[in-house]
Amino acid sequence: MKIKAEVLENGPLLVHGTIEVKKSNGEIDEKEKVTAFCRCGASQNKPYCDGAHRKIDWKE
Repeated sequence: MKIKAEVLENGPLLVHGTIEVKKSNGEIDEKEKVTAFCRCGASQNKPYCDGAHRKIDWKE
């Protein structure tokens, strides 16, 4: 399956497809379909986006 990455304006990085994410603590998550990664730095669920960019009015 092809993996696609999409940068949303003033929002997260979306990765479409099945991926493995290795966190800094060594834990591995397997994600399917669409995964949103934080780009603003304000997420309380890093490395994933939790919508915090909207609360802080983040612009890229």
